[in-house]
Amino acid sequence: MRKQNSEFLTAFTSEASRKIKNTDFFGFVELDKFACYVIADGIDDDVDAISAKLAVDTVVSAFMESPSMSKRAVRRYLRTANRALLTARSKMKLKASVTVLVTNYVKLRYGQAGNTRFRLYRDGFLRMQSQDSSLSMDMVREEKLEQDKLAQHEERHNLFCYLGQEKGFSPYISKKFKLANADAVALYTRGIWENVDEGELKDVFAEASDEPQPIVDSVEEMLLSRQPEGLEKYTFATIFFNKVFIDPNRKRKIRKILMIAIPILLVLVILTVVLLVMHNNRKKDIAAMEQSFYDAIEYIQADNYPRAKTECQNALDLANKLKNKEIQDDASNYMKLIESVIAGDTDLNDGEYRDAQRNYLNAQNRSRYADNLGLDYIQDRLEQTGQYITVYDLIALGDTLVTNLQYDKAEEQYSAAQLLAGSIYFTEGRDSAIAALERLYESMKQEQADNAAAAQQTSEAQSAAAGVLSEGDAAFAKGDYTSALTYYTTALQKYTELEDEVQVAALLIKIAATEEKLAAQQALADEAAEYMALAEAAYEEKNYVQAKKYYLLAKDVYSSMQNDDKVAEVSRKMELVEMGISAEEEAARKAAEEQARLEQERLEQEEAAKNAAQDGQELSQSPPPESVG
Repeated sequence: MRKQNSEFLTAFTSEASRKIKNTDFFGFVELDKFACYVIADGIDDDVDAISAKLAVDTVVSAFMESPSMSKRAVRRYLRTANRALLTARSKMKLKASVTVLVTNYVKLRYGQAGNTRFRLYRDGFLRMQSQDSSLSMDMVREEKLEQDKLAQHEERHNLFCYLGQEKGFSPYISKKFKLANADAVALYTRGIWENVDEGELKDVFAEASDEPQPIVDSVEEMLLSRQPEGLEKYTFATIFFNKVFIDPNRKRKIRKILMIAIPILLVLVILTVVLLVMHNNRKKDIAAMEQSFYDAIEYIQADNYPRAKTECQNALDLANKLKNKEIQDDASNYMKLIESVIAGDTDLNDGEYRDAQRNYLNAQNRSRYADNLGLDYIQDRLEQTGQYITVYDLIALGDTLVTNLQYDKAEEQYSAAQLLAGSIYFTEGRDSAIAALERLYESMKQEQADNAAAAQQTSEAQSAAAGVLSEGDAAFAKGDYTSALTYYTTALQKYTELEDEVQVAALLIKIAATEEKLAAQQALADEAAEYMALAEAAYEEKNYVQAKKYYLLAKDVYSSMQNDDKVAEVSRKMELVEMGISAEEEAARKAAEEQARLEQERLEQEEAAKNAAQDGQELSQSPPPESVG
């Protein structure tokens, strides 16, 4: 009954381009309860391309199998058409822009993928319009491009959604729109909107009667009168909703709905009150969570980590309750940072300086995931613990030198430890250094009577070990971890032979730290090598842009490793990539020029053939000469 009690009139035109091909298609079907109108524009330019026709036929068939105007149904129609283009047997990949319009003779809904266009006019005014799925339209939305420049912008056919898309196909589906008597719809392809202004279309519909064909004729006449250069194929369709269906049972349905809706409304009011209370409680929890979170940040910035831990734990508990993923992640990262700093402070106060240093290093690493909060405090503590460790390392080195009867050098180490401890106000370390010096002087008195030759031999061995250790420390400080590992291993061997357990234990720690540094460097080297392999593969495939990207990534890694030789090697390879890109661009330019030349020759040949045919026709129509008697 809906179709019989409505008056929907449709008219359209679809013409081929100058190359005598038309990859546009328009089709529609009007059933008793629903109607479907589909327009498609084939993106491919092949003469035999069937993209648009296949798209329209598939959408119409899917609609007729299950007529509906729900969002899910319209999306299903378009996805069915997308699969049809992807699985079609064709010598080339099929692609098309499409707009589908579905109506129940009272309301309408449209779905779109690509840059075919839909416009709805009411009383001469534009009331509803589609938006192209193109980069140019994105620029218009971001106010980087004016609307009136869209029709000629170079990115207008750079589509992010279209039929024939293998991945990420997500067409736009509109809301329902209520129709009114005398509404009119326009569906058209790029051959129209690239050459006819939106304002001109509006003027044409403002002067429309109740027949759609004059509108189609006026738009086509406007287009052809301009004789646009390089006019492509075009399709223009219009639907006039002269009379919209009116449901005779509407009032009875409204009364029935009210009878059902009133109890539901009461339940909803009660539910709303309950939800409002829950919402207010949730808002209070959110406010408390955010306050605790920001208080934790302020306490970290004020170096008050015990208070920061209390506030951060409160924020984390509330975030878990509210299932706030963002605060959960941030507060968890902050809590790990706080706990590492507190552990470091505890070890520092207990005199466990190496444990403190390890915890501070862990905190420094955690700070990267906590917006670099507390980094200054952590670095100050790392410097402090490093100096404390250095004091005891100097004392330990002095002790080792004493064992090897190298009293003068031991005295230097103890004095250096005492001076460093005094400069940083490290009372415990300074007292330990003074005590070591006192023991040294006692040992010197005791050892004066010992065998000078044996003492000298031991001293030289200890000095050699200390020298190698010093070389290792210097290499480690410079970042030469390979050399540092060699020095430390040699020093370990020497201190093992000297039975210096303290230095052996210290060297084992340093060797472990050095091996960690080497492993990190090796990881960077492996990462750079992987980028180089990807770049080489891309270069072999002549994908120069991808090759350049991977070479740049490899160059960044080698730069961070300060590997100048590798950086120079990558730079040379990038020069070859740039040459490849330039060669591709030059080849493309020459191919375009050759295509233009061949096209010009073809046109000239056609013109010559046409002229020859006209000359022959004129000769055949001229009268024979009269005979002379």
